[in-house]
Amino acid sequence: MTQSFNYRHLHYFWVVAKEGSMTKAASRLNIAVQTVSTQVHELEKDLGHLLFKPAGRGLALTDAGFAAMKLADQIFQIGEKLPSIVSGSAAIPRNRLALGVADGLPKLVSKELLDSIIHEQQIQLVCHEGEFEDLLADLALHRLDLVFADRPAPVNKNMSLYSQELGHSAVSWLASAELLEQAKENFPYSLADIPVIMPTYHSTVRFKLDLWFEKLGITPNIVGEFEDNALMVTFGSSGFGVFPAASILLSELEHHYQVHPVGACEDIHEYFYAIRSEKRIHHPLVQTILKQTVGQKLVR
Repeated sequence: MTQSFNYRHLHYFWVVAKEGSMTKAASRLNIAVQTVSTQVHELEKDLGHLLFKPAGRGLALTDAGFAAMKLADQIFQIGEKLPSIVSGSAAIPRNRLALGVADGLPKLVSKELLDSIIHEQQIQLVCHEGEFEDLLADLALHRLDLVFADRPAPVNKNMSLYSQELGHSAVSWLASAELLEQAKENFPYSLADIPVIMPTYHSTVRFKLDLWFEKLGITPNIVGEFEDNALMVTFGSSGFGVFPAASILLSELEHHYQVHPVGACEDIHEYFYAIRSEKRIHHPLVQTILKQTVGQKLVR
């Protein structure tokens, strides 16, 4: 295909194919027959194939014409929807929030943190999950409006980032029904004998759990480690092992995953942060999220 190919030629061809003749196509397009004919011949020249052949008083598609028509149908059927799509979008203006969620943060916590805006009808939420450092780089480059993480941004003179604690939660252990009785008996020392699944070191709470076990003199029977918190919960609910979770999520985990609390980790807390790239907050949704935490942080 040469560089002279353009979609106006393709559109004229498409209308001629739909109408079955140059004359009818010219009438539909409200232009001269000669103009339609010239544009179609230009397309045939660009493609190097004849697209029409005579058929009685009208025109029929050649094999090459059928191939071109198949693609043209897809293009212009979508194009005909453009005005209504644009009008609909303009009629309902939406606030777009590009959010990064660090892979060490439990996904259900992210939902809790978004409660103040999640039911707004005019929000367009775009969520990205990834490595903490990668998300901070995207935030610094203004590809993201906000990042949720389980730790504050490190001090870096090359990236002016601002962290705000949104809340914290105690940590509890949960088990499926089949492991619950064994887990509760002589807890937390039972965790040395029954299967235990843990977050990987992507999560800051993993380091705290290791210290907790060390303080109690317990060597946990770890049968699995999960980078993705939601995957850990899924495996835990199937009976693969007892697992830790933020206590603020207990009721939701019990309801949706049919798991039950075993006991709490004394003196261990998970912390949740919102990180932004601007000292002065301009984004209305970011303002709403951060304002909701003033005096009413997520705590349990």
